[in-house]
Amino acid sequence: MPLLEVEDLEMTFPVRSRGHRRTLHAVDGVSLTVNDGETLGLVGESGCGKSTLARCLVRVHEPTAGRILLDGTDIAHLPARRMRPLRRDLAMVFQDPQASLNPRRRIVDIVAAPLRAQGVKSRAERTSRATEALTMVGMGSEYLNRFPHEFSGGQRQRIGLARALVTRPRLLVCDEPVSALDVSIQAQILNLLEDVRDELGLACIFIAHDLSVVRHVSDRVAVMYLGRIVEQGETEEVFAHPQHPYTESLIEAIPEPDPTGPMPDRILEGDVPSPIDLPQGCRFAPRCRYATDVCLGEEPVLDTSEGKPHPAACYHPLGSAVSRT
Repeated sequence: MPLLEVEDLEMTFPVRSRGHRRTLHAVDGVSLTVNDGETLGLVGESGCGKSTLARCLVRVHEPTAGRILLDGTDIAHLPARRMRPLRRDLAMVFQDPQASLNPRRRIVDIVAAPLRAQGVKSRAERTSRATEALTMVGMGSEYLNRFPHEFSGGQRQRIGLARALVTRPRLLVCDEPVSALDVSIQAQILNLLEDVRDELGLACIFIAHDLSVVRHVSDRVAVMYLGRIVEQGETEEVFAHPQHPYTESLIEAIPEPDPTGPMPDRILEGDVPSPIDLPQGCRFAPRCRYATDVCLGEEPVLDTSEGKPHPAACYHPLGSAVSRT
């Protein structure tokens, strides 16, 4: 049994558009699995629903529909009282290391906050475990009584990671944890995440829009576009043989270290369509170089049939007769 199994997850928000009540489809029928000790990379452009999905998985948002099975228990709609003891198995590292830390709280209280929520009444025990978590991420007890503004961005992200690890979770959800950091600091945090994952045997969902980072840290990768998973598979298989044109374009957009090399010829044009006014048929069709009339009819689903390299939701997967022309 997978540690986490998501089935047909949906998250919609009511909005007002042009004077009418409309529905924004942030997450629309997502299904995925994460096994113990595995890292699943989740990639896609900004506005595709990655962060909303992450917040649903840790129950910051309650999903509109679907199931979230954590070790066999459906947590998608559990009331707060029953959800509280399960939260120790889930933790999240947020994108902005400054906004995610309370500027009025000392580091010891920030890191120990999950323990207090879990009912650990002894302040001495909370302080001890907070110190242990800080040591695990390369910081020590001398930082306990300082405030977030006294630290750099990389140090603040380490503090956020320590807070996530203090309950010793089984699943860590990282929502673009290095996108707001300098490149040199990004490498330090990525290596730290890998070391912590190996030491604790954590499963991890790593969300990013930088595919080179995802390739470095992930065992499997899922590509998300406009609220749906359009391709997923083993990381190296997806990078070597992408099946969906959207995945192909994302891989083509990875910067090459040689500035004199050829420019990519499959750069995406246009923006992600509005999740309020979804395109008819395939959601990627308005931006796809291979789109035909069939793409504008019914929306494709992930093809899991035998003989395919890995699942992809496309009527004309790369290598087919249409995509070769």
